[in-house]
Amino acid sequence: MKIGAVCKKSSLPKEEDDAARSLTKASAKSILRIEQPLVEKPYSLCCIINALLYNWVGKTMTLKLIPVDHGELCHGWAWSIDDEDALAERVARIVIGQYRHVAKILSGAGVPGPTANAEQANAAIKQLTLAAGEDPWHRDGWLFQAISWIAAHQQPSASLTRMPHIRKADKGFDGMQLELDEAGTSVTAVVIFEDKATDNARKTIHEDVWPGIKALERGERQNEVSQEVSGMLDARAAADPKFDLDSAIANTLWRDVRHYRVSITIGDTHNKVKARAKLFKGFDESAPGASVRRRADTIYLPAMRNWMASFAALVILKIKAIANV
Repeated sequence: MKIGAVCKKSSLPKEEDDAARSLTKASAKSILRIEQPLVEKPYSLCCIINALLYNWVGKTMTLKLIPVDHGELCHGWAWSIDDEDALAERVARIVIGQYRHVAKILSGAGVPGPTANAEQANAAIKQLTLAAGEDPWHRDGWLFQAISWIAAHQQPSASLTRMPHIRKADKGFDGMQLELDEAGTSVTAVVIFEDKATDNARKTIHEDVWPGIKALERGERQNEVSQEVSGMLDARAAADPKFDLDSAIANTLWRDVRHYRVSITIGDTHNKVKARAKLFKGFDESAPGASVRRRADTIYLPAMRNWMASFAALVILKIKAIANV
């Protein structure tokens, strides 16, 4: 199977173009071989290459995203950490309050990072530091939400993504993303995030995630959804004076646009394709309809709590470096 045949002629210099094509071919072969990865039916070659191009062109990858398809049950991405040091620096900037800079970097902008003062750094470090005897659940949950937000920005389908939470144990939605029609006059998808850092993925999904999604499907918390969406569209209108906020809200068919993105940590038990599909069994019953409504993302962290503790320490070092404290 020749990959070059489906790629448009590149505008890169020959040396860079050759290197890029070599990388794409090697990576595509890895995905097609997939180490038998997480794909039950073949993706089109163009789909694979588009995902690859999105992952490496013009940016330093923090996460590698591999497309996943479980047929009519759900679809999504399997994440792996490609550059832990860069990931820690970006999470550090989120907890400091510099998420807009991170968003620019993830969009491909090569802008230098702003500095931070000692007060910002101390507040951020305090948020990531456990008190004596404190359980790590809230800290780890926040770190995972920040990583999930970064992954959402790396996904090709991203449109408008809500700013990440800054507080641990925030009671609102874990995250939200909007997709608009080509005219920008209505919302075609309100993607509601369920982000879970857990040692017991299946129990968490069965006892926490599915009941929450079923409640949303019944129309519960619709006032919260509407307010979140309005706030995100307000921000879009502020940035684009031509954007018709009232029309976008009025044209939205709320019952039809709810989509769900479940992101969860997994260990050895669910790190194979069949086991991963079993993990999300019941997704189609909780959110009936087309599979496009059901996005399932995972990251393999077999020693999750230990990794989170080490990663939190690395993020703190990055905070100190950013603020020079």
